[in-house]
Amino acid sequence: MLTEKVAGELEMLRRHLIVLRCVIENEPIGILKLAELTGIPSHKVRYSLRVLEHDRLIAASAPGAITTEFTEPFLLQMESLILELVDGVNDLRSIIYARSG
Repeated sequence: MLTEKVAGELEMLRRHLIVLRCVIENEPIGILKLAELTGIPSHKVRYSLRVLEHDRLIAASAPGAITTEFTEPFLLQMESLILELVDGVNDLRSIIYARSG
């Protein structure tokens, strides 16, 4: 379907942000504890941690994942990105509901 890829990407972004928020609130934290707190299966938590680490939003440490100096600026940027996404969705809505004169 036309929207499946977008829906899947949004769900993955949602999961990454849930994991990031949990790291922020509980650092240092390991995979099993993250899975327990978030209700996300550990294999998906592991993937999210890899993505977040690749983007330098978290770092691995002996006791578990921790945030980095890039985490807070990212969260501030994410707020404006979410607002842009909302505007984009509203634009899509206006296309669907546009009535010809």
